[in-house]
Amino acid sequence: MFAALRDGTRIAYKIHGDPGNARRVALVHSLAMDHTFWSPVAERLAADAAVLTIDCRGHGASDKPAGPYVVEQFADDLADVMSHIGWDRAVVAGASMGGCVSLAFAIRHGARVAGLGLFDTTACYGDNALPAWRERADKAMSEGLAGLIDFQKTRWFSDAFRQAHPHVVQECVDVFLRNELPAYAATCVMLGTADLRPGLGSITAPTRILVGEEDYATPVAMAQAMHAGIAGSTLRIVKGARHLSPLEIPDDVAAEMRLLLN
Repeated sequence: MFAALRDGTRIAYKIHGDPGNARRVALVHSLAMDHTFWSPVAERLAADAAVLTIDCRGHGASDKPAGPYVVEQFADDLADVMSHIGWDRAVVAGASMGGCVSLAFAIRHGARVAGLGLFDTTACYGDNALPAWRERADKAMSEGLAGLIDFQKTRWFSDAFRQAHPHVVQECVDVFLRNELPAYAATCVMLGTADLRPGLGSITAPTRILVGEEDYATPVAMAQAMHAGIAGSTLRIVKGARHLSPLEIPDDVAAEMRLLLN
């Protein structure tokens, strides 16, 4: 299904579970993934809530308008999709890029957030992050996405998970390679410029933060900084897990989400 946004961009979305369920969850995927990224968690939550998954602007089946992109724009996109389907409020959660979008949503649309889940993400990649993100974008534009696969696979999943679940890794690779280069590059630059730290103190929704102990894309220290900045938040560090926790440890992620539904 598709929702038309305020600027005419079409966003693809799917609802898992009973759309009429009064308990609602909206989930935002990581960079270069699509709504299927959340399928393992959505399947675990579908009996408890209506679960919305989207393809962010520039990703999946959604439109891919020219950049530049900003994370606040992605947050407003989610707000528009929720309005399109008649949701005034939901538990909002995201992983990696999706966590940045969820943070921006909680800051900009706080009244619409019943709970906030932040998985393997950060409020800011660092004061000097933009050159590294630009380098990744430039490498993709000049060499193609295939040249980033080895780099991505080791960041995404622990060594043990990659050995035990090669089909999950391959599914992520397949989605990654389907990205359009200009949109991917624009999203990389968006993440390099994102800084949501000034708004952390305004978040009042119940917030649960989870990070893999081995996550070196958004390390534990970044999760700890969010935890310190969001009053009343909880922080869980999962031993042995790496960056894409909704795929590597979906039971743990679903358990955190259920606590936000209660």
